Amino acid sequence: MKKVRVAVLGSTGYVGIEIVELLNSHPNVDITFLGSESTKDEHFVGKRNKIYNDLPKLKYNSDFNTSKSDIVFLALPHNVSNKFVRDLYGTTKIIDLSADFRIKNYKIYKENYGDNHSCPEYLDKFTYGLPEIFSKKINTSKYIAVPGCYPTSILLPLYPLIKNKLINTKNIIIDSKSGYSGAGKKFNLNNIKKNEDFNFYNYNTNNHRHMCEIKQELDNIAGTDTEFSFNPHILPNFRGMMSTIYCEISKKYNKNDLIFALESFCNQNQFVHLLEDNIRLDFNLVQNTNHCYIKLFPHSNEDKIIIVSVIDNLVKGAAGQAIQCFNIMYNYDQDMALNR
Repeated sequence: MKKVRVAVLGSTGYVGIEIVELLNSHPNVDITFLGSESTKDEHFVGKRNKIYNDLPKLKYNSDFNTSKSDIVFLALPHNVSNKFVRDLYGTTKIIDLSADFRIKNYKIYKENYGDNHSCPEYLDKFTYGLPEIFSKKINTSKYIAVPGCYPTSILLPLYPLIKNKLINTKNIIIDSKSGYSGAGKKFNLNNIKKNEDFNFYNYNTNNHRHMCEIKQELDNIAGTDTEFSFNPHILPNFRGMMSTIYCEISKKYNKNDLIFALESFCNQNQFVHLLEDNIRLDFNLVQNTNHCYIKLFPHSNEDKIIIVSVIDNLVKGAAGQAIQCFNIMYNYDQDMALNR
């Protein structure tokens, strides 16, 4: 089988490193270009400072030529990625990991990410890359916008419940916690480590940029206007994400109906799992994997339910999900390079 020639721009960031190391284990991939914003002609260095002498040496992102690759992963910052898409669109397949093409309404995009998008006319050309919901669209698309990590951890447990009208969509409370890698390499570690103790804090409560993405997709699932509150936090650990979601169960339904809907959803999707009551839900289940684990907890009020989901923010929340989309695009098994 002819291998797919793959390029990665932004290959030296946390997400970029994850993408390269995962792709390097993919039997149908030939990595032909590795881009960096600031490093050139040096060997790619992965996690734990592993040097990859067998991969192409780093080049500047701007040196990328589409003749070298069949598809490019853009692990670039918001407001940067769209500049490359403007020049690459129509010449190669693109999997973008920034927020630049997730939001379909340009007015909403500008309100959250600024007005310097260079090609808003391409917003509706990108497929929202959540495989468990949009695999058919992903399979026929040339352009994928990979969801954010917070939205992924929230949409996966809520999708089957909202789709089946099992919960009230006007009063959803979401409390999420992320490892600090979600803030990128420029994150100041002094925020979480001082003296001999560790810090923990919430930020951008009900004002986080991912809220517009979450609402866009929840509204699409519900077919109506949804309402929720969102409180994100930074944890003093490197990777992992946990979202605790408080919902009101719709009339006529109960916890068992929610369990049935989630079990059916999990049975159709190999990376999503519903945990039994006697198994603890924690980051060790998901770190360095592309899996999402979900668990339901009873509320003192039987008309309410507590849902907890965990993912690895760098893998299922970014790099792994991007490669899952890649596998779907090329009709490979979804777990190729992701079955660790």
